Amino acid sequence: MLDMNDAEPQKSGELIPDGTFAKISMTIRRGGIDGQGDTDKGLLKASNSPGSDVRLLDCEFTLVEGAHARRKFWQVFTVSGGKVDEQGVSIGWKISKSTFRAMIDSALGLNPEDMSDAAKQKRMLRGLADLSGITFVGKIKIEPSDDDRYGDNNKLDRVVLPSEAEWQKVMNGEAVPPAPSGHRRKAAAPKGPAHAWNQSAPPSQPSPAWKRPASAPAAATAPPSSSPQTPAAKPAAQGPAWLNG
Repeated sequence: MLDMNDAEPQKSGELIPDGTFAKISMTIRRGGIDGQGDTDKGLLKASNSPGSDVRLLDCEFTLVEGAHARRKFWQVFTVSGGKVDEQGVSIGWKISKSTFRAMIDSALGLNPEDMSDAAKQKRMLRGLADLSGITFVGKIKIEPSDDDRYGDNNKLDRVVLPSEAEWQKVMNGEAVPPAPSGHRRKAAAPKGPAHAWNQSAPPSQPSPAWKRPASAPAAATAPPSSSPQTPAAKPAAQGPAWLNG
């Protein structure tokens, strides 16, 4: 006999309110494609677009505490490929790299303008896998769906830095009122005949500062992956400060 009485009640499926400030933990879900170096072996994910050279970092975000604790959302970041700038550098990667640096600053309480040798060293990664388990302060948005078949989704609006008032309040456990981003639903595309083509589904380095015991402003959690077949990236031993607590 299978007793279902102790099962948790079904969740409502409501989105996290637009503009919510929260402490967030990020876990990387492995996509099976090698990145640069042994640290990122099997870490990346291929784009779903046919013929695309884009490689992505598939990330799961979990709210660590507060009114929406344990709620999750998912987002991918471009690591390589796609459109390039005048120097031939992936534009998507430049945007992702800026976000990852902000996560480190937020997690470790670093002033983004601090370019001292000590601060620079803390921003060094052995590979992108080092970011799995990082806990930072972020602002969450609701991203409207442009397809009526799918609902809207929560996404990371931006990383909140230590120079912002909301960062300290969240770190102190204070409730911060949401600041909605004002995103609107995109106009739906005109409906037409259901053609078949429209029906397809969408070298060794020292451990970084956050992987050594330190008085980091936040302790991370290691949330489970939402996809059973896609295990989360396992952080290396003697990991970042956000993994060691």
